[in-house]
Amino acid sequence: MKDNRLLDGRALRDRILAGVAERVAAASAKHPVGRLLSVSIGENKAAAVYVRGQASAAKRVGIRFDEEIWPSTLSQEEAKHRLVEMNDDPDVLGVILQRPVPKHINVRSLASAIHPFKDIEGMNPASIGDIVYNDLALAPCTAAASVELIKETGLNLHGLEVVMIGHSEIVGKPAAFMLMAEGATVTVCHHLTRSVAAHSRRADAVLVAVGKPKFLHADMVKPGAAVIDIGINQVAGPDGVPVIVGDVDTDAVKEVASWVTPVPGGVGPVTVSIFMRNAITAHEKQLAAGWLG
Repeated sequence: MKDNRLLDGRALRDRILAGVAERVAAASAKHPVGRLLSVSIGENKAAAVYVRGQASAAKRVGIRFDEEIWPSTLSQEEAKHRLVEMNDDPDVLGVILQRPVPKHINVRSLASAIHPFKDIEGMNPASIGDIVYNDLALAPCTAAASVELIKETGLNLHGLEVVMIGHSEIVGKPAAFMLMAEGATVTVCHHLTRSVAAHSRRADAVLVAVGKPKFLHADMVKPGAAVIDIGINQVAGPDGVPVIVGDVDTDAVKEVASWVTPVPGGVGPVTVSIFMRNAITAHEKQLAAGWLG
């Protein structure tokens, strides 16, 4: 039996990808669409899972997808040089820099090296800065996916009381700005917040991205609220086999909330679809700027 309290990220992903596929087909009829390039620095099993998902989504929408794995010993300067060269390559639609990177690499510096028009992840500081001015076209993918899932509930974002638990640069902060751009009233909680529950219990929607398994309990949620679980944590299951859980105690919280995103199957699939939506948006921006002739 389907539990209607669980927001189905896979269904939303499929709808977004269908829309992107239509945009790609229309764009390709006017000008060839370039390829997406995944860049990993060193071998990483966790990143490989994400790359497979991105490649599969790209295939579904009709965008070419290539992967490059650079040596883990590559210097910061050489990595940055390679990324800058991709900015000048008209066949590269966009670059996805996989994380984590080796300790000697400054990931923020590399993100800055990717031109905002090729920044499919929305991680260039300029891309994040655009959100402050309500330009959400190439927003960070996980933050954008979280906002899309709140919209999926049918709640009116105008004046909606939202609490964002977690204030990271790649999820919490951009999600808060995106929600404000949509008209929501947003409170951001973090590790110095005195009583997270005092804030979350009054919220119409709660987003959680703290990296702590089952951090959000049922007594921290307002009855009827929407809960968006952005966390991904690996813990030992009852039989000792590792399992993936989120930052929300889903089984308990869904008895109080009207909507909860499952982990896995919630924010993750939607994030992949946002990558592809950003990709075709980037193509349209590049074409409008005269980059593609």
